[in-house]
Amino acid sequence: MRFFKDISLSAFTAGFVAVLVGFTSSVAIVFQAALAFKASPEQLTSWMWALGLGMGLCSLIPSLWLRKPVMIAWSTPGAAVLATAGLAGGASNSFSMNEAVGAFMVCAVLITLFGITGWFERVMNRIPVAIASALLAGVLARFGLQAFLAAQTALPLVVLMLLSYLLMKRLSPRYAVPVTLLIAIIFIAFQAGLMPAKVDFGLAKPVFVMPEFTWSAMVSLALPLFIVTMASQNLPGVAAIKAAGYEMPLSKIITMTGLVTLVLAPFGAFALNLSAITAAICMGKEAHPDPAKRYTAAVSCGAIYIVIGLLGGAFISVLMSFPKELIAAIAGLALLGTIGSGLAVAVQDESHREAAVITFLVTLSGVVIAGVGSAFWGVVAGAVALFVQQYGKKTS
Repeated sequence: MRFFKDISLSAFTAGFVAVLVGFTSSVAIVFQAALAFKASPEQLTSWMWALGLGMGLCSLIPSLWLRKPVMIAWSTPGAAVLATAGLAGGASNSFSMNEAVGAFMVCAVLITLFGITGWFERVMNRIPVAIASALLAGVLARFGLQAFLAAQTALPLVVLMLLSYLLMKRLSPRYAVPVTLLIAIIFIAFQAGLMPAKVDFGLAKPVFVMPEFTWSAMVSLALPLFIVTMASQNLPGVAAIKAAGYEMPLSKIITMTGLVTLVLAPFGAFALNLSAITAAICMGKEAHPDPAKRYTAAVSCGAIYIVIGLLGGAFISVLMSFPKELIAAIAGLALLGTIGSGLAVAVQDESHREAAVITFLVTLSGVVIAGVGSAFWGVVAGAVALFVQQYGKKTS
């Protein structure tokens, strides 16, 4: 098989690093999203099973077929939207897991529709980058704040993690998050604060959740999830592909992610999309000097994702033993770069700056109006502001 002739140690390492960075930088947010819908330990395991298989198969099979590095990931900002909206308004206004699954399926249908029709490529070109970036920054900034709020109950841990993160960002940026997480775990273990977890190394068991479709969940969960996944994940993913010099059937790949999400949504796959950060790892020169052989890095990444998905129970058991401050801190620190980049892009264009700031602030506020979460109202507010300021103006 050609794959085994093309694979190299550097390519496999790139795939492993991509998985390591992808999981450690955002799994805490996925964990919080599941808990926002009162997920049981069995459902948490099912989420990891569905996401691992979905990301793995959608990365491995197209990469082998096209001989190009197709990198698929879960929607990190989408998970942040879910975690925020799922808890919006307190327990009296939270959504059930059944409603969440219904929203996941609606989002998957929209993604599939945009892929099949080719609307994705056309629509994405019309959305102001400033609005999309401000929405992403507003959603993620709440998790950045939680990282430092955790210092109120675990000051030594948070300070150690912050210093470790800053030092590693200077010495080896690619490994900043994994090393910070490792140091935090060692610190907790020495403090005897890490409760021993009973790890089950058996195969993960998928748990089917019957979807429930409600208007409130469609507007507060499905629509914001779709918007941030397409604008803040798929759009940068396309940019990463083009920057690496690859030509791919983008509409077909988007369609694939939508269909796979639709099938796996009842088991916890909330949204699959093109990867940007981890894609850069597998598409760069470090993966393989020959661009035609870098697909082996994506295949390796996909295979590892599948293994993690199949052993989701063991993964969740370990994660549940971590203190909540550690999870909050690692999630917030891992998102600092994305938050900063989002803000920088949002305010770069002076003509869109105020609309972007309005989008950011409304999204960050967490305001809930008519049962609809702040991510949706942030986009609406930004779009209205942009329309009022720009409509009818002559461009020079």
